[in-house]
Amino acid sequence: MCGIVAATTLRDVSEILISGLRALEYRGYDSAGISVQRNGALSRLRTKGKVKDLQALLDETPLPGFCGIAHTRWATHGVPNTSNAHPHTSKNEIDLVHNGIIENHDELRAELQADGYEFSSETDSEVVVHLVHSLVSQGNDLFSIRREFPFNATGRSAVYEPRAR
Repeated sequence: MCGIVAATTLRDVSEILISGLRALEYRGYDSAGISVQRNGALSRLRTKGKVKDLQALLDETPLPGFCGIAHTRWATHGVPNTSNAHPHTSKNEIDLVHNGIIENHDELRAELQADGYEFSSETDSEVVVHLVHSLVSQGNDLFSIRREFPFNATGRSAVYEPRAR
């Protein structure tokens, strides 16, 4: 099962996110990732494996910031690997974690690729982040997009997406 953790704080958020993922480890997962926003930029780390592997990456490459998301993934679309781990990004402007299944992801992927979006994973979740980016690029704000979710996507989902400012 997937696990999603999000936090906004007045201190470094990375350890809070990792602690949250550790609390969800009992649920089972095959990969983990984190995205942190700092000074208007998004940074992320992802790995196949356990939260301890993600912690090792964070020890090597700290991601300081005050707002972030983290995710553990149980593969439903695409094999367990780093490319398929969450968070996914669109043009390094929006990072997103997603829990659920987008049933018409192949159709949406084809439409987004025709619009110039490049995909680096096999997941249905990456379709969501590019779809959100496309809608934001058209002038929609994240609050109205979330109210209208699942847009033209079919399936059941939970989504959280911080946006670089």
